[in-house]
This record gives sequence, structure tokens and C-alpha cells, in this order.
Amino acid sequence: MNNFLSILGKLLARYLNHSVHQHGIIPPQSSDQLLATLQPGDVLLVEGNRRVSTAIKYLTQSTWSHAALFIGSDHGYAVPTDHYFIEADTLAGVRTIGIEEFGGMNTRICRPLGLSSLDCHRVIDHAMAQLGHQYDLRNVWDLARYLISTPPVPQAYRRQMIALGSGDPSRAICSTLIAQAFQFIRYPVLPIMESRSVDSPLCPGCVKEVMHIRHHSLFAPRDFDISPYFQVIKVGLDTDFDFRSLPWAD
Repeated sequence: MNNFLSILGKLLARYLNHSVHQHGIIPPQSSDQLLATLQPGDVLLVEGNRRVSTAIKYLTQSTWSHAALFIGSDHGYAVPTDHYFIEADTLAGVRTIGIEEFGGMNTRICRPLGLSSLDCHRVIDHAMAQLGHQYDLRNVWDLARYLISTPPVPQAYRRQMIALGSGDPSRAICSTLIAQAFQFIRYPVLPIMESRSVDSPLCPGCVKEVMHIRHHSLFAPRDFDISPYFQVIKVGLDTDFDFRSLPWAD
């Protein structure tokens, strides 16, 4: 039975990972521009072109369906030298990839603020330690939910539907892999805020806000975009931008 479910899971994963045509996509940045802008520790958000991407974008009400962590070109890990990113793929598992994987796709860079060089290495090391981890493809129901590109799920439950599996297997999901790496050093991505009363005779009735770590399986790629702790970097847009030089049609 387990073998049958694994085979069925692989077939579902391959179907969902199949690329589909996208209409009206924004002209992507060149690979050279992207690499020149990225810094180790940056999170690259991607508007994917796979069947599963449509469902993820619908459920999260966001442009972004995938996320990868930039590890840099001089990383010193035992992986190909042109592999600058680590990502989690439902079919292939946690792996390193090159910039060519994102060719022709709309992307956005999210840069963590206040991260020291040591913190950055710890985040990347934690993610790299997950290399080879794979999603349990026997859990076919988690994959089957994405066969409908716009599943009829109430908005309050859409975030829960994003989480594939639970526990260790969920580490093979892109945003979960990256969120866990940042949570490892207690860096906030999108924490849950809670107000607590302050038990002090000097301040009766006072409250303070404290943060709770959101469970890693509930993170989506858009969370890095809307997080107040990540700076959005737009490639090729600098202070020398001149709108008058744009090649408008007559």
C-alpha cells in the first residue's frame, strides 16, 4: 500500500510541477542584474509558472508562489559552484539550484534587516543542513488539494490549507524551509502579536505587546514580502532612473 501511495504521489507531484503558460507577465530582470543585487541571506520570491503555483497564489492572495534562499557564490559548500540558491521542491526535495531555474519569471528580493554576517551564516547553515530532505509523497491528499487551481476554501482557512503535511516532512516546502532557518536564530518573519497586562503597582492597567513564533508550516512566500523585518529590493531601480528614456510606442 505504501509503494502504491508513493507512486501515486510522484505522479501527482509531477503533474502539479508541470509548467503552464502565463499571460501578461512583467518583463523579468536579467540574471546578471539579479546576481549583482542579491546578498547572502536574501529571500528570492518567485511568481511561479507551475500548475500548483496558481493554487498557492489564489490561497495566499499574492503574486508569489515560491521562495528560495540566496547562499551566495562564495559559499564553500560541497555543491556546484554555480548553485547560488537553496530551495525546497515538492518533487525533488531540498536542493541547491542555479539562477537559470528562475529565467523568464517575475521575482522580488526580500532582505532581512539588521542581520550580522555570523547570523547570516547560521541561517544558511541551518537551511543547508536540510539538503536531501523530501516531502513524504505517500500523503497524496496533501497534493490532491492543489488539483483545483482555485479551491473553494473560506478565506479564514486558506493559510492552513497551504501547509503540506506536518512535522519533519513539511521541511520540504519552500517557505517552511526558509522560515525555520530564520526562526533558528530567533529572527522574526511574521510573528503573532499578543497584548499582555503588566502586573506592576506603578502601572496599573498597562499592557505590553509580546511576540509569539508562528508555526513554520503556516508560512507562505508572501509573508516575507509583507514582513516589516524584510526590506523589498527592486532590481535595476536606482537613483539614476529616468522615466523619459523609456522606449514608449508611438
